[in-house]
Amino acid sequence: MALIIACANQKGGVGKTTTTANLGATLSRMGKRILAVDMDAQANLTAHFGLERELETSVANALLDRNGELPIYRIEDDADTTIDVAPASLELASVEFQLAAVIGRELRLREHLERFRDRYDFILIDTPPSLGLLTVNALVAADCVIIPTEARFFSLQGLYMLQETITEAASLNPKIEILGVLLSKYDRRLREEKAVWQYLHERWGDRVFATEIGTNSKILEAASAGVPVNAYVGAKKARDAYQLLAREVLDRVEAARL
Repeated sequence: MALIIACANQKGGVGKTTTTANLGATLSRMGKRILAVDMDAQANLTAHFGLERELETSVANALLDRNGELPIYRIEDDADTTIDVAPASLELASVEFQLAAVIGRELRLREHLERFRDRYDFILIDTPPSLGLLTVNALVAADCVIIPTEARFFSLQGLYMLQETITEAASLNPKIEILGVLLSKYDRRLREEKAVWQYLHERWGDRVFATEIGTNSKILEAASAGVPVNAYVGAKKARDAYQLLAREVLDRVEAARL
C-alpha cells in the first residue's frame, strides 16, 4: 500500500517541484512504483515530465467531480525510470472558488488517492506556493510531509506557517507527520546560508535531512528539458544527491514504520 508524501512550503521557488520530480524518478529507478500528483495550477511538475499543458483532463477535473477518474499518464525514459503522473492544468486556479461551498471539499484528493493505494509504493504530491485549499487537500491526503526550504532567513517564516497549517490539517488527518525538512539550493560558501543551516539544525534537530541539495545548474537544465536529473547528461552530482535523499527517505519511512 502506497505511502503518500506531500512536498509543501507556502513559499515559491524553494524546490518543491524539483524535489517531487527527482525524488520520484530516483525511487522509480530503485524499483518503487511511483505516482506523482501535480496540485499546482502552474503545472511545473507536469511540464517537468514533458507532458503537454493542454491535456483533455487534469487533477482539476477529478477534484470537481468526486465520482470522476483521476487522470494518470505513464512516463518512461531511457534511464530505467517509469513514473505515473496525474497532471495539473490552469483550471486548478479556479478550483478553490468552485469548491468553496462544497461539504467535504478538503477531502476530495484523499478520496481519489485512496483508490490507487494498492497500485503504488509511493504517491508524491507537489503543492502550490500557498496554504489554500489545494495545499490543504494534499495535507489531508498525505501520511507525511517533506518541506523543502532555502537556507535564507526570509524563508524561515514559511516553515512556521506551514507547521501551523499541518496542525490544522491534523483535525481531518490525525496521522500526518513531518518526514523531514530539506535544504534546497544550498550554497555552503555563503555566510548567511551557513547561519541558517545551523539555526535549522538547532530548531528542527533530526527532522532536517542530512542530505542537502546544493545549487546546481544541471537541475534547472534538466527541468527545462522535461526530464529528471537521472536522465540528463552531465548531471551526475545532482543524481548522486537525489540518490542519497531517496535512501534517507526510505530509511526514515522504515524507522517510523509508516
